[in-house]
Amino acid sequence: MRIDVLVAEIGSTTTVVNAFNGIYDNQDPVFVGQGQATTTVEEGDVRIGLENSIDDLRKNLGVDQLTYQELFATSSAAGGLKMTVHGLVFDMTARAAKEAALGAGAVIRMVSAGRLRRTDLKKIKETHPNLILIAGGVDYGERETSLYNAEQIANLQTEIPVIYAGNVENQEEIQLIFEDSNQDLYIVENVYPQIDQLNIEPTRKVIQSAFEKHIVHAPGMEHVYDVVNGTITPTPGAVMNITKLIYERLGDVLVVDVGGATTDVHSVTEGSAAISEILVAPEPKAKRTVEGDLGLYVNMENVMETYGIEKLEKAGFNIDTIRKEYNGIPQNETERAFVSLLCDVATRTAVDRHAGVIRYVYGPTGRGTLAQGKDLSKIKYIIGTGGALTRLANGEEILKKLIKEDENTMTLLPTGEVKVLLDHDYIIASLGILAMKHEEAAIKLLEKSLHYSLPTPVVVETV
Repeated sequence: MRIDVLVAEIGSTTTVVNAFNGIYDNQDPVFVGQGQATTTVEEGDVRIGLENSIDDLRKNLGVDQLTYQELFATSSAAGGLKMTVHGLVFDMTARAAKEAALGAGAVIRMVSAGRLRRTDLKKIKETHPNLILIAGGVDYGERETSLYNAEQIANLQTEIPVIYAGNVENQEEIQLIFEDSNQDLYIVENVYPQIDQLNIEPTRKVIQSAFEKHIVHAPGMEHVYDVVNGTITPTPGAVMNITKLIYERLGDVLVVDVGGATTDVHSVTEGSAAISEILVAPEPKAKRTVEGDLGLYVNMENVMETYGIEKLEKAGFNIDTIRKEYNGIPQNETERAFVSLLCDVATRTAVDRHAGVIRYVYGPTGRGTLAQGKDLSKIKYIIGTGGALTRLANGEEILKKLIKEDENTMTLLPTGEVKVLLDHDYIIASLGILAMKHEEAAIKLLEKSLHYSLPTPVVVETV
C-alpha cells in the first residue's frame, strides 16, 4: 500500500504514526490510519520504536507492504526540549523569556531573575538543559545583569547552545563573551524591548531552529533526521502552529490537550479592550502553559489529590483497586467514569491556571480594579485534543464547563456564545507539522477531524 505522508510523534513513552493520503495535486486528503509502539530510548535507538509503529500501522491497515513518499516527525522524547531561562526581573524579562520558550514547545526546567548565584549555576549543570536562554533589560536600559549572567554561563564550559534575547546594547559584548566558547550563540531581538511590550515571536523561531539543528533528544534520534523530510519539531510547537492557523480562520481559540503526564493549554486571542486597559503586565497573543502535575496516568495521584481522595471514595470509587488495576487506558465502566472525573478536574484546573483574574486593590482614592494574566473572555472556539477528551463519551460536556456562567467569577474565562469542538481523529499535533509544507491539506484534514468547516482566513494581525 502506498501512503503519501506519514507523521511520527516520537514521545517519551510512545511513538505514534499517522498516515495521510490525497495530500498532493489538490486531492481530497484523508486520514488513513494510525500505528503505535513503545519509544525505544532504553534500547539505544528510537528508530526501532519508529519502525515498530509503522509495522503496527501496516497490521492495522491489513496490508503486507507499506511504502510512503514523505515522513515528518515531532518529538518530545527523552524529556522534550529542556531549557533554562535567565532574566532580570521575574515579572518582566524573565517571564517574557519564559513565554517565548513555552510557545516554542520547550519544557522549562529553571527560571531565574537577577544575577546567577552559585546555587543557580549548580542547578543549571544538574539540569543539563538542551538550550539556555538569557534575557534582561529593556533596550538601552540596564545592562550589567545579563552580561554578568552570560559570563557565568560561558565559564561553565559546556557545549549547550545559548540564545541571547536581552538589551540590544549588549549584543556585541555578548558575542565577545562567547567567542572562545564551545557553545553556539544565537542573538535575537529583545523579548522585552520596552516596558509593557512583549516581543517573543523572534525568540520562538530561533528556539525551534536551534532545536532542529543541535538537539538530539534520544539515542538514535540523529538517524531519524536522515529519513524525515524537513525538521523535527517539538510536539507542543506543532500544536501551537496549528492553533495559530485555526485562529487565522476562526478567530479567538483555546486548545486543551489532556495527556497521561501533563495537560497543555494553548490560546490565541487579544482579549477584550476593556481588560487590556487594566492589565498590570502584558500577555502574549499566543500563549501556551504546561501543567506538569496534571496527567491522567503518570500524574494521576496529583489530580486525585486536587479533587480530594475522600470525595472520590464518597463518589463510589475503590481507590485501592484503581491504583492496582488501572493501566492508563480505561477497561470498564468504573474506570471510564473515574477517568472522566479526573479529566474534568485536570481540564478545569489547567485552564484556570492559564487564564487571568480580576483583582481589587485599595488605595487613597478607594477601590480600584486590575487584571492579571491571560484574558480568555473573547474566546469563541474551544477545541479538545488528547486521548481522554477525544475518546471519552463526555469530552464536549467537560469543555463546555469552561464557559463562564457566573458573572461574579473573577477568572477571565470564555463568555457568551462559544463553540466546542473535538479533534475526533486525535491528529492535531501531526497536522501542525504537516501544515508547515502542506497547509491546505492539513486544514482540510482538520475540518474532517473537528466535524466543522473552517472558512478562508479572516483578516487579523499576524501572531
